[in-house]
Amino acid sequence: MNKEFKRVSVVVVAMFLALFVSTTVIQGIQADALAADPRNTRTLYDSYQTERGAILAGDTVLATSKPTGDRFVYQREYPQGEKYAAITGYFNPTQGSSGLEHAMNQYLSGTSNSQFLDTLNQIIAGQDPKGAAVEVTVDPKVQDAAWEAMQGYTGGLVALEPKTGRVLAMVTTPTYDPNALAVHDGEAVLKTYDQLLEDAGKPLYNRAIAGDQNPPGSTFKVVVAAAAFASGDYTPESTLPNPASYTLPGTSTKVYNSNRGTCGPGDEVTISDAIRLSCNIPMAELGVELGDEVIRETAESFGFNDENITIPLQCGTSHYPQEGLNDAQTALSAFGQGDVRSTPLQMAMVSAGIANEGTVMQPTLVDRVTGRNLEVLQSFTPSVYNEATPPDVAADVSAAMQLSVRSGAASNATIDGVNVAGKTGTAENGSDEPYSLWFTGFAPADNPQVAVAVVIEDGGGKGQSGSGNEIAAPVAKKVIEAVLNE
Repeated sequence: MNKEFKRVSVVVVAMFLALFVSTTVIQGIQADALAADPRNTRTLYDSYQTERGAILAGDTVLATSKPTGDRFVYQREYPQGEKYAAITGYFNPTQGSSGLEHAMNQYLSGTSNSQFLDTLNQIIAGQDPKGAAVEVTVDPKVQDAAWEAMQGYTGGLVALEPKTGRVLAMVTTPTYDPNALAVHDGEAVLKTYDQLLEDAGKPLYNRAIAGDQNPPGSTFKVVVAAAAFASGDYTPESTLPNPASYTLPGTSTKVYNSNRGTCGPGDEVTISDAIRLSCNIPMAELGVELGDEVIRETAESFGFNDENITIPLQCGTSHYPQEGLNDAQTALSAFGQGDVRSTPLQMAMVSAGIANEGTVMQPTLVDRVTGRNLEVLQSFTPSVYNEATPPDVAADVSAAMQLSVRSGAASNATIDGVNVAGKTGTAENGSDEPYSLWFTGFAPADNPQVAVAVVIEDGGGKGQSGSGNEIAAPVAKKVIEAVLNE
């Protein structure tokens, strides 16, 4: 064999190996990523012509496909429409998708790697291709209660199972009818979509997990109390000065308690009573004593500033300022004002972590994915998001939250015969803007079955005269009762 032939042989073998490696990488490693790439029009058209799998909540059908006879073959239908729009999203062959329709597209369209053999068997058997079914964690009865309780309000609500992180209910209002965005009339869909974008109520925003986030107000005091107790320098009975007004350090700005008076009688007040009565001044004083870094670390242990929380829907990032705050800014952050922002999901994670002895579970919306023959392609296994705080600290915070419901500022969450732990919030958004009204909590306190967080925007229609206890707490109460009555 001459030298030239050897060189050609080596080049040919190298080219073959390169082709083999690249093909293996594309088909074996990059297949799912390429299938999910929105520029992959072939995959998109294949998914349109496949009967997409259903989205189910127990026996309740949230999304299904019907034959159309047009070039897209199937059209999505949402029997529960607006009630589950924040969960299902929509699927349209010309305008794309959102919600679980987007996040779980590969399974629903039958294009995931794990469905290859199933698809091959369907072809051999002469069956039309069909995507997998996605079963969600949501309890329809709890979702019904949450949906009904939120009617007439602008806001969001999330209910979690503390021990597993399963999402039991997720509602955002106002919302939209995904059926109107699923039709195969491109012009009609564009018109509907533009109308939704222009709607001042922002119905396309999922306020439960993202959207324009609100200051959490006094619900954030739960995080500050956890930071204080975990430091070892404070207990629920530690006392703080109890003036009727407090001048923010280094400024002439005064802050007040909601009653414009002191936090109960006496010259000093315990941290437990400051939580129970939802007083701003002692928590601001406590925040300055703790310092910005300690509060930030505790907030982040519950999920604040995490840009990667998915359920598998991509969630908005709840925000605690990452740059060093001065004492005045820290004082404001200690009662959930300043630049602190949160989603209901995040505050539900805080309550769920306290309920679960300090362990925050990874929240999830998907229970399992099943194939055509009911084989499980993917199943949910509870996983720990973070050990946010020690069990004894969680117990102390829980005790203060229970007092808040039993004899304090969260009294409208009281349920006969049930020990409820809760914290309200009435957050300011500017001198002339309506308040954001909050509640977060869990029940039963001794064996938690549900943790819930709700925010009502625009003051619940009452501007600056409403409160978290008046409006948000009764909404959460109905959701808690729905879980406990199961």
